[in-house]
This record gives sequence, C-alpha cells and structure tokens, in this order.
Amino acid sequence: MSELRDLIAGFKTIPTATIANALDDVGKVVNSSPFIRAVVPGMTLCGPAVTVDVESGQAGTFSSSDFKVGTLIDAASPGDVIVVSAKAARASIWGGMASLAASIKGVAGLVVDGSVRDVDEMSECEFNVFSRHVIPTTGRSRLGVKSIGELVMIDGVEVACGDIVVGDSTGIVVIPRNQASRVLQNALAYQMQDREAEQEIRTGSSFTEVMSKFKRI
Repeated sequence: MSELRDLIAGFKTIPTATIANALDDVGKVVNSSPFIRAVVPGMTLCGPAVTVDVESGQAGTFSSSDFKVGTLIDAASPGDVIVVSAKAARASIWGGMASLAASIKGVAGLVVDGSVRDVDEMSECEFNVFSRHVIPTTGRSRLGVKSIGELVMIDGVEVACGDIVVGDSTGIVVIPRNQASRVLQNALAYQMQDREAEQEIRTGSSFTEVMSKFKRI
C-alpha cells in the first residue's frame, strides 16, 4: 500500500503529456483519449481505477434497479477513480447527487466514456469528472451496469481495475499497474529534461537546438 501511495504522489506532480511520453517507452502507445475531457476547466484527478462496464439501450430497455450508481460509489475506496465504459452513450450515468456522495466518501474522481450531467453541482462539491459528453438526459431505463472490476475499454484505451488514471487539462492517461514504477521513473526524468529545455530556451537556445538535444519534449 505504501508503494501505491508513493506512485500516486509521484504521478500527481507530472503533466499527462509527460506521462504519455513515458508510456511510449513501455509499449503502451494507446494510452489516452482525444474526447474524454474535464467537464470543468482545471479539474484534475489521480488514483487507482475501479472499472465499470455499462450497457445502453433506448428508454425503457432497463429497469431502474439496473442503474446501480450507488453500487459504483460503494465499490470505490477513498482515493480511487471510478472508470466507466459506457461506449459513448448519450444518456447520463452520473450527476450532481452522485458527485456529492462520492466527494464526501473521498473518491478521487470519475472518468466516463459516455455522458454525465449536473456540471454546476459537480463543480460546487469539487468532485473531479472527466467525460466524453455532458447531456441532461437521464440514464435511468437507458443504461444498465453490467460489471464492476472487470477489464474495460474507454475510447480504445484498455483499463484494468487497479491501473493508475491521471487527468489534467490536457486529458487523461492510463498507466498499467504492473508498469507504473518504470513509467514514473521515466516520467520524472522527462519532467527534469523539460525544465532544462525551458531554461535553455529562456537563455537563448533555439527550439531547433533544444529539440535536437532533448528527444522527449
């Protein structure tokens, strides 16, 4: 557990773009989504994933009991990130009341390949949400929770329960748990190179010179 805490603390200090560079080094070249973004600018998150697979259909396809948003919150521990694969469904799996409950529990945030609603309420309770869509339409009777804790795909990115998810203004990245130590080590090195490159530009080096010297900026 202390190792996981150290990993989370380390990744919190590094931009997602730098982490993505380090993910390339371990062969995790599909590691982010161009569509899943923070619903409010400035939201960030970092923590181990609790994965959720969701099915979708027309209104009336599922019963209200299939919605199970409370079960998602129950499955998450403080510091976890709930990751929902809803296959880009245009009906909300999450709203303001769920955000309040999750924030009080200490959940680190939510990532949804699908839809959420009640953005003002999310912002008010300072719960960090990254989603493909924001839409008023409820997911009750349109969405059903299929599984919790299984391997899922979010916009083509594979996520296993326990993988580390980081989100910032640029987007999200997913770090396989079994490669997290190496990714963090490389990302910290690249972050140092970024700082060195910035200093060289400020003191007169051209961007061409800096690009030639630092291969991961």
